[in-house]
Order: sequence, then structure tokens, then C-alpha cells
Amino acid sequence: MTADHPTALRRRWRTLDTAAGGLALDLGLYAVSAVFAAITAVTSTLLPHRAWGAVATVGYLIATLAVVVQLHLRRRGSASRLVGLPARWAVTGFVWASTALLPVLWQSVERATGRTDRAQEEVLVVEQAGARLLEHGTPYLGRDAIAALPPAEQLLGYTPYQPGMAMFGLPRALVDAAWTDARVWLAVGTALALALAVAALRAAHRAHPAGTDDRPGAALLRGVQAATVLPICALTLATGGDDLPVLALCLLALALAAADRPGRAGLAVGLAGALKLFAWPVALVLIAWGLTRRAGTRVAAGAIGLPVATLLPALLVDRDALTENVLRFPLGHGLVTSPAQSPFPGYLIATALPAGRLIAAALLVAAGLAIAVRLARRPPRTAVATALICGYGLLAAIVLMPSTRFGYLLYPLALLTWAPALHRTTDSSTVPVPGELSGRTTSA
Repeated sequence: MTADHPTALRRRWRTLDTAAGGLALDLGLYAVSAVFAAITAVTSTLLPHRAWGAVATVGYLIATLAVVVQLHLRRRGSASRLVGLPARWAVTGFVWASTALLPVLWQSVERATGRTDRAQEEVLVVEQAGARLLEHGTPYLGRDAIAALPPAEQLLGYTPYQPGMAMFGLPRALVDAAWTDARVWLAVGTALALALAVAALRAAHRAHPAGTDDRPGAALLRGVQAATVLPICALTLATGGDDLPVLALCLLALALAAADRPGRAGLAVGLAGALKLFAWPVALVLIAWGLTRRAGTRVAAGAIGLPVATLLPALLVDRDALTENVLRFPLGHGLVTSPAQSPFPGYLIATALPAGRLIAAALLVAAGLAIAVRLARRPPRTAVATALICGYGLLAAIVLMPSTRFGYLLYPLALLTWAPALHRTTDSSTVPVPGELSGRTTSA
């Protein structure tokens, strides 16, 4: 199958994505996001979410009006720069600043002045992990230490992250101020990783220009939008933040893979894996991609080496504490139950059927084995195929996990939307097709 014959689904997506020069989908994105933010501001039971919604609604509404103006100018045949791709990038930047970065700063300042309802539990956990790392050499409390806490505080005693996440809590451990809020540094890490990813892909585009076709730039913009201005991403960064630098580093790793930088791709996904387990499946798929290019060792050196290097100190200081936090608690064997209980199939099976947790775990293992077999038989040969496997694989895992969150969907959504931006610029007019996902290269 050739790239000139995309499936009907891909063709419909391309039609939607390019309607009115991309502005039609921009309008829908910002308008729906404004409605979501407004509903969140009024109805959410989580006070940090309500505070986010009140601020983000304004940002999304202004962006919606800006796109309406752009569409009007375009309909009149205006050649103004206000309707082109640079203008769409500017609107996207404004939306991220007003719906994610501004709420981060606002809530951080209010929290520093004494508000106790301006941060989710994740922020406190990351900051406490930083303080423990500084004081004890490990971000984790042992089972006995957690059991000694008051029942209402035992959940916050767990740190279900990799040791690297504690680095974002170190500033707070040193200075108690608004700028040391963990979300501020999580946002900085996210912005830096995304900037490097965009720079890597733009450099590849300049090295292999595609004439006057702006499709590569438009696809890159759409991928950035999926990782920044979607409410699921903006809300997460503003109120908790721990998933966004992990996602951004995974996107950077895929961008470096598309730019044919396997060693650097391994380092980027290794940094993500040193923060959270969610990046480990992405690392395994990238290693499989590297093997097809005789670069598996270079990818694995960073993808595996960095997470292992961050685990070793915690392992040496207190092995049982590491196991309790990183393995027992996420698997449902901690002293308290994880609050991640979104009604996906895995959770419903685990709670509604006899031996449901075992059934859900078996389904999750089966899905993992199916992906492993696929990687062994037909490893991905392009960054696009790698992103698609990661996206669909994480989607299956999130749906089947016994304990999961709705917010985790930001990973597959961003990865799948990022895929079109990863095409080699010499084939920039193509879109992902089944031939690429099965490991075969497409022909023009």
C-alpha cells in the first residue's frame, strides 16, 4: 500500500485538519475547550480545578474570538499574516500561556499566601519527595513509616514515581516561596523539552525542505496543541503537573528519532523513565526501533541506563521503601488504596466481577504480550510507526489498568497526534498508513 492511498479514516482526518487552512479545527478546539473550562469552574468538586477553570475559560474564549477574526479575514481573501501558520502558532502560544502557565503562577502565589486549596496532592507528594531526598538520600518512606502516619496522611506518604521526580521538589525543600512550587519547575521542564522537540523537527525540515508545502509545519503545530492547550493537558499542568514533563520528554525522544538521532532519543526517553513508569513502554518501543537501524545499543544506553542510575541510590538506601512505593502501591498492595479510579473497563472489571482484579491484570498482561510479539515480529522502522505503537499501546494499558485516571489519556492523545509531525520531510506529504504501522516503509 502506498502513501498516495491513505485509508478513508486518514483521508477524513486530513480533510478536517486542513479545512480553512487548519483554522476550522482550531476554532472547534478552542470553543469546546472554553465550554469544558467553564463547566469545570462551576461544577468541579476539586477546588484547584475550579480555580483553573475560572482563569482558563477567559483564555480559551479570547482564542476563539481570535480564530473567528482569522476565518473572517481568510473568507475575504485577505493576504494578511494574521491568517497564516505563524499567526496560528502565536494564538497557540497565547492559549498555553493563559490556560496553563498563568494558572500555574496564580495558584502558586495564592498557595504561598496561605491558601491550602490551590494544589492537588501530587504537588505535595513531589515536594515531600524532594525534602526526603535532601534529608535522607531517598524520596521514599518505608511501609512502617507510612503506617505510623495518621490515617488521613498515609496516602500522601506514598511517592508512586521514579526517583527523578523528586528533583522538581528540591527547590521547595530549600526555600518556601511561590517560585519554588513544584508546578513552576514542572512547567519549566515541560516547556524546555517541547522547545527542544520543535527545534529538532524544524531543523530536520530545514535540512530537507519540502518546497512551498507547509504541511510539516501544520502537523507540528497540531502536535504541539495536543500536548499543551488541550484542556486535559493544561488542567493537569496547572493543578498537578507531574505527567507533563514525562510526556514532553517522550515527544522529544520521538522527534530525535525522526531526526535520526538514536542516541539522543534514548537519553530523552531515559530522562522520562527516570521520572515515571509511564515512559518505560515508550522506551522499549524506541529500543525496538533502534534495532532496525543497528542503533539499539545507543538507544538502550540512555533509555535503560538513566532510569537504572536514578534507581540505584534509592535501592541502596532503602530497598523495601522503594519496592513499597514504586511497585506495591501502584499494584494495589499498599496500606491505602490509590485514588486513581476512573470508570474504564479495567477498573469496572476489577470492582464488579469475582476475582475481577486478577481478570483485569490478566487482560493487561495479554495486551502487553500481544504488543511484545508484534515488536518482535515487525519492529517499527520509522518514528511515525513508533509513535503510533506507543499511542495505541498506552491507550490499551490505560483502558485495562485496574487503577487508572481519566487524565492519563493525555499520553495516547498527544502521542497519536504527534505522529504526523514525525514524517521525514522528504515524504512530508504523507500521513500514517497501515503499511508504516506494520513496519513497512511506504513509497511515494
